[in-house]
Formats: sequence, C-alpha cells, structure tokens
Amino acid sequence: MAAIQPQTPENLNQSPPFLGMNLYETDLALREAVVREGAGGASGNLAAFGAKAGSKEAFELGLRANENPPCIAAESGSGGGDGIILYDPSYHELMATSMGQGLHCSTWEHLARGGKPQKGAHVARCAAFYMAAQMEAGHCCPVTMTHAAVAALRYQPDILDDWLAKILSRNYDPAFVPMTGKTSVTLGMGMTEIQGGTDVRANITRAEAVEGGGPGGHYSITGHKYFMSAPMSDAFLVLAQARGGLSCFLMPRFRPGGGINEIQILRLKDKLGNRSNASSEAEFHGAYAQLIGEEGQGVRTILDMVTLTRLDCAVSSAGLMRFALAQAIHHCRHRSVFQRLLIDQPLMERVLAHMTLHAEAAAMLVFRLARAFDGAHDEREKAYRRLMTPVAKYWICKTAPAFAFEAMECLGGNGYVEDASPLARLYREAPVNAIWEGSGNVMCLDVLRVVRRDPGSVELVLEELGEAIRGESRLEADLERIKGMLALNSGLEENGRVLTGLIAELAAAALIHAHAPQGIAECYLSARFSAPRDAQYGSVEIKGDVHAILERALPRS
Repeated sequence: MAAIQPQTPENLNQSPPFLGMNLYETDLALREAVVREGAGGASGNLAAFGAKAGSKEAFELGLRANENPPCIAAESGSGGGDGIILYDPSYHELMATSMGQGLHCSTWEHLARGGKPQKGAHVARCAAFYMAAQMEAGHCCPVTMTHAAVAALRYQPDILDDWLAKILSRNYDPAFVPMTGKTSVTLGMGMTEIQGGTDVRANITRAEAVEGGGPGGHYSITGHKYFMSAPMSDAFLVLAQARGGLSCFLMPRFRPGGGINEIQILRLKDKLGNRSNASSEAEFHGAYAQLIGEEGQGVRTILDMVTLTRLDCAVSSAGLMRFALAQAIHHCRHRSVFQRLLIDQPLMERVLAHMTLHAEAAAMLVFRLARAFDGAHDEREKAYRRLMTPVAKYWICKTAPAFAFEAMECLGGNGYVEDASPLARLYREAPVNAIWEGSGNVMCLDVLRVVRRDPGSVELVLEELGEAIRGESRLEADLERIKGMLALNSGLEENGRVLTGLIAELAAAALIHAHAPQGIAECYLSARFSAPRDAQYGSVEIKGDVHAILERALPRS
C-alpha cells in the first residue's frame, strides 16, 4: 500500500522564522538609550555583539541548552559526591560568548590597571546584558554573580588580588580543577537557607575560625544552602554565623592543597524555567572558606553585590520584554486574518502599541539606572541608584510575566507550542527575576528603608523627576501624590506596593516625556492616564499616531 502523503500545506499563512537579527542595530530605543546615557563610544562593539546574540546559531544554542538541562554526573552518586554537574555543550558555548564580551568583568577592568572606570562602563555592559538575556537567559545567572561578587571581594583586597586576574579573563574555562590551573573563573553565591530564605539573619550555617581566623583568615563551615545556583562555579560567596555574627566568606571548590572542598551537592532544582542554569541544594561538611571583611558584617559586605544583581534582574526582564515584543510584531506583520494582516487590524495594533510603549519605558528606566551606577561619586547619581534600584527591579520584573503572556497570545496557538516559537520558553522564564535577589515585597520594604533612613536621597530623586516633568500637569499630580504619601508617613508599609509602583511609573513617564519623540511621549501619557486599574494591554486610549509607535519598534536595521 502506498504511503499516505500529507495534504496540509506546511507554511500557508505562517510567519517565517524570526532568526538572524542584529539585536542592537534593529532596536532603535536601545541604540538611543546607549548614546543618551553616556556609552555611545561602545556602539560599534555592541553592534558586533548584537549580531552574535541575535544569530540563528545563538538561537539554536539557547534552544538546546534548555531542552537538555544540567544533571549531576553519575559518578557523583545521588547525593552529589564530588559535586560535578554536567551541562550540554550548548551551555558552554553561550557562556563563552557572554564572557568573551566581558559581561562578567568589564566594569572592573580598571582595577587591574589602576585609575578610573571607563566612561559609560555600566551602561555599555547593561546594553550587552540586555541582548544576552534575549539570546538565552539562564546562562546569565553565573555571569551576573561573577560580576557582582567583585563588589564584595573588595572588602578583602588581599583575596581579591589572588582572584582578580582570573576574574578579568574573557577566555571561558569550564574545567573542574583548582583556580591556579585555569585561564578564567566564575563565582557563585550561597545565601539562602531552608528556614530563612530572604531573612538571611536567620541563617544557621556555622563558621568556626581556624588558627585565629579574622579578615582573610581560614574558617571551617558546616551547614546548608537551599538555593545555590551555578554550582560548578570556582568559588562561592557564602553567609554563615561566626562568633561575631553573620559573616561573608569565600568558599572555593578546591582546598588550598588541591583537594576537592567539602561541598556536597544534594540535588538540582526542577524549575519552572531558567532550565539551562543549574540551581542546587548543598551541604557543607567542614568546608574551607576565607572571611571577607569583618565578622558580623556579612550583610554590609554583600550589600553592593546585591545591588548589582538587582540591576541585572531589571535589565534582563527589560530585555526579555523587548524580545517578546519583537516576536509578536514579527508574527503580526506576516499573519493574515480576515483578509488583513494582523498588524493592520485596529485592535491588534492597539495591543502592540501599548506593549511597545511599556517596553520602551522599561528600557529607558533601566538604562537611566545604569548611568547612576557609572556616576558613583556624584551625590545625585548615588541617590538615584539607592532608591531606584529596588523601584526598577520591582516594576520591571513584576510586569514582565504579563507582558510575555500577552506576546504569546499574539501568536495564538503557536505561541503556546514549544517548537513553534521561543515564547513558551520565554513565558516560563519571565517570573524568575521578580523572585531572585528579593521578591516584590522585599523591594518595597527596601524602598521604605530608604525613605526612613535616607530621606535626602529620596528628595534628590524627586527633585530630578520634578525638573523633568515641569509643565506636564498630569505627571505633576502624580508627584504631589507621592509627596503626600511620604509626608503622612502612616500606613506606608501596607501601601508599599502602591508607593513603589507610583515612583516607578512616574520615573518612566518622566524619561519618556523628556527624551522620546513628542508624538510617542503624548501617546504614552494618554495611555498612562486613560488606563483603568489593572488594565490589560490594549484596553487603554492612545491619543496619537499608533502606527508611528509600531514603526519605531519594528525589529529592522
């Protein structure tokens, strides 16, 4: 009997694959932000990276890395043994690409040569990180941790000196050997425990001084960590209780003599998304570690590190929103329904325009925040960084999952199918940044901490926002509402999300008002002030040229 030939046309009215795009050159809002926030000199380098990150090859690497998640090596046994984790080769290629760009080290390279950081270093790095998250988000975790860990290691300069050259190397080396035998290293973190989570002061892992201990000294650590991501890192910053209180330690995978350190990987987490990246539960059985800074100063030691990881969470979520939007627009430009392209249907056009406005506002906010990290010695920039880091992480990371869902819905059933588009994977990825490095409520409590302990920083930020929105009565009313809430100072904690959301939306609107083309700015404000509470995308009035909004967002050179 002859084989039955399929009768269904494969590509009838299907959007073509969205591959081989330069993620920098096709993103007008990103290019403008890089120049506006002080990193225009990096544009050529970013364009080269954008071509790599948006290539068909990079897309396929991301697909394989998530379809083949890491596992504990069989010889390690069910309890972790020597703790060897096996990754698909695609993961290592992604790591090599991002580390080759210097995403783990570029803002610290001045430490090796002396002098000041390169102008716009954080903005340039964040622009590349924004694209790396679009390439594949899971591998960005060890990249982020390695970059941020340097901020903590600076509290112990002798230890930083031992590791700095390998941290600054851009030649990715995944070998499981002591640091002295490697061309480069990655660093991880072990902060949270099963009983405490965010409340790290409740940690019960113990650190016993060996031969006196003290800053840079040897300690023996016994206990556990409930979430320890990237467990094949070469060393981990770990919080543990020493005699003087909660303290920060550097725990290498190998002891000074070359033997494997007493770190037991119990299991790998089976996560909703972020599947290319291993996240583990671990126990320490007298593990070797060195004290970073003073005993009892663990929280203070990791503070700058945590701030950097929170910035990356916001950048990553903004990047994921851009990628989701580009996928949705691409599909709607090629899919016809009722004899018209989807993008020409008024209702779909409104949805996409609303999403575009939100994505650009998020990008503007996160790159303005990156500039604040570059202005470390300016009081206004320090104030912006202190207040707006938790504000931006809260707002951008919390809105990303709903944004990803809306983009997925634009593709209909294909958006829900793993092998038809990347949006199903992106949707599973979207929630993680809102949870990592402090969930939404933690961000709001951090905002309130700034309000109570550093009101001068709040005042400086509100002054900047006031200057940017002068003459725009709708935004001035929002500013007065924020000032009114702060003046009352009662009920602030239960209204923490309201306050944090208001500050975020005002800061984003101020940037749009000041820097976007006038027509785009008016469209954003009309959408912002016509929106009912918890409005869905598209359920707002946009007064202006909706087509111009989409033209600005189209992913093309």
